[in-house]
Amino acid sequence: MSSAAEREAVPGERAAADGRPAVVVNGARRAAPPPAVPARPGTPVPLGARFRTGPDQVAGTNFALWAGGAEAVELCLFDGPGPGARESRVRLTELTHEIWHGFVPGVRPGQRYGYRVHGRWDPWTGARWNPAKLLLDPYARAVDGDFGLPPEVYGHVRDWPEQRVADTVRDDRDSAPHVPKGVVVHDDDDWSDDRRPKTPWADSVIYELHVRGFTKLHPEIPPELRGTYAGLAHPAAIAHLTRLGVTAVELLPVHQFAHESHLLERGLRNYWGYNSVGYFAPHAGYAASGTTGEQVGEFKRMVRALHAAGIEVILDVVYNHTAEAGELGPTLSLKGIDNRGYYRLQPDARRYADYTGCGNTLHVVQPHVLRLITDSLRYWVTEMGVDGFRFDLAAALARSMHDVDMLSPFLAVIAQDPVLRRVKLIAEPWDVGSGGYQVGAFPPLWTEWNDRYRNAVRDFWRHALPDVREMGYRLSGSSDLYAWGGRRPYASVNFVTAHDGFTLRDLVSYERKHNEANGEGNRDGTDDNRSWNCGTEGETDDAQVRALRRRQLRNLLTTLLLSTGVPMLVAGDEMGRTQRGSNNAYCQDNETGWVDWSLRDDPEWAPLFALASRLIGLRHRHPVLRRRAFFSGRAHSADGLRDLAWFTAGGTEMTERDWYAPAATLGMYLSGRDIPGRDEHGDPVVDDSFLAVLHAGGEPAGFVLPGAPWAERYEVVVDTGQEEQGEAPGTAHPAGAEITVPARTVLLLRAG
Repeated sequence: MSSAAEREAVPGERAAADGRPAVVVNGARRAAPPPAVPARPGTPVPLGARFRTGPDQVAGTNFALWAGGAEAVELCLFDGPGPGARESRVRLTELTHEIWHGFVPGVRPGQRYGYRVHGRWDPWTGARWNPAKLLLDPYARAVDGDFGLPPEVYGHVRDWPEQRVADTVRDDRDSAPHVPKGVVVHDDDDWSDDRRPKTPWADSVIYELHVRGFTKLHPEIPPELRGTYAGLAHPAAIAHLTRLGVTAVELLPVHQFAHESHLLERGLRNYWGYNSVGYFAPHAGYAASGTTGEQVGEFKRMVRALHAAGIEVILDVVYNHTAEAGELGPTLSLKGIDNRGYYRLQPDARRYADYTGCGNTLHVVQPHVLRLITDSLRYWVTEMGVDGFRFDLAAALARSMHDVDMLSPFLAVIAQDPVLRRVKLIAEPWDVGSGGYQVGAFPPLWTEWNDRYRNAVRDFWRHALPDVREMGYRLSGSSDLYAWGGRRPYASVNFVTAHDGFTLRDLVSYERKHNEANGEGNRDGTDDNRSWNCGTEGETDDAQVRALRRRQLRNLLTTLLLSTGVPMLVAGDEMGRTQRGSNNAYCQDNETGWVDWSLRDDPEWAPLFALASRLIGLRHRHPVLRRRAFFSGRAHSADGLRDLAWFTAGGTEMTERDWYAPAATLGMYLSGRDIPGRDEHGDPVVDDSFLAVLHAGGEPAGFVLPGAPWAERYEVVVDTGQEEQGEAPGTAHPAGAEITVPARTVLLLRAG
């Protein structure tokens, strides 16, 4: 549809005879109903809906919406929930710096609302205004109702016979009965009774969890609280976290999100939540107390409870794209407010620039988009109490006009913001666009998910590394990636598993993905799993295979928690959780995606939790395992003892040639005598010294324990060859002795 005649078939917005914009009700075009209450001028700041007292001491709510290219904006107020709610409209006539605003007396917390935004319908130039579609306020701090995706919520005629031009034909059906509404929320919390843990980066241990999945099956949480913020705040949930010893939870997305149409058509739902539509609103589906503002207070109480237990709250946030997808996606919020202003478009402005694989990319270079993101981040810190953020596909946010740019507006604004530069910032340092892989490239202030650590550790323990060079870098903090610009070892967030991919147990049980339940022909999910099934695909009754798998789990956990950097575990991995081979459980809101708490008391898996807890305790007690500066590898005293040394199985220091030779065994010596920095009293930091021996071979191997100046004797602290890990001192060996390291084992020895 490109001719002038064809374009006239989908005209832009027309005015009624009295000058009020025309709207469509049940397919008939008519003038909008008159406003029930006239709006006073109000103020353009802050954006969103803010309940306050007006100039004549009358309580009401100030509404402010950025809609740069719009011709008119109507505030829509609803007198109740559901599709039968009556709608009243209030014209926002004040326009200040592209912000439409007005103060409406009598509108109080709990009021449901949305917007209709008028303007041209001209998809060929990227203009997609359609006032028949009720739009969610981007600054709404609570959302009431579910996002279904019937045809009425699409700005275009979804079933147009000529699908190649369907996105250019405007759909004039009213979407209001079919979409959630924003809710006015009362600001009544100053956080004066909250004490943030403020855990230093080097001391942090992160635990990635899903609010619903972590609590849904927990037997000690009341049924009505399972799957909710209140469930995560329950003492039974927090007790598990404190027993394990983690210092922070990283919550999979809790911003209000919507479900994709292809999932709804298959009877599935978006479980992970990487499909945001409301950047200020805690997802209503995780609230036990209600969805007309109660979810906000419930989220805050959860944060307070975690803080009281010494646990920080980090949010996984998705600012790179929204649930509105591409040109064939629904019109829920930004697309109908100002499509060209919020999204990156291609030269053919009908199409979206997609660096995310999700249909669209937010145009972060635009000042108002940058403002939306930073306002949202500050809100979650200052008003919701969170301690940091993990940015999904962060490279997409760091793009300037096209290329990833570490001097981009987004990174520059974060670096100077007095609130945001002081919280924990974690980048997922890649996107799907050209040049999007940026591991090691983010500037100081940022930490990064280090997938090179993941790959190296997986490959080492399946005995697939050609040599041990990569493993040496990853164990010691990845200095090759992060030792620049003042960055520290804790710039590397080390992980072996994450929500995306196999669980730890599945990593040693499956070599192929098994995502059939997603209904996508097992085409979804990565094929690059770097996994080893220990000889049998999937679950088995073979006792030897099961024992080997448990040993491999102990090896992977021990390697992670002894490595320099910030370790991240995934909920349930410490108990042997399985997804039955699914490496992409994004739509499995069921037992596949939920934590199975019966494993906690299973004799086969309980020792794994005990080991994880013990290793985390070792990290907390020993600063040599959580260094704040990179190793130098140089001797700092006359006896030649260095802060880091590497040894072959023969007990000799590794040469350049050794690093390039195939090897299954690696010895790493960490000196507690040469830890840089001082403690809070100004005293030198001194700790025990340790020797870690990692042997990935399938047969036992001899290892000669290094002599002077490294140690006179060694005491076994951790032996992953043993199912049970005792707290009592282990076997002692004299320096120079050759010990036998069992097949596929980590030994941690204290040097004395």
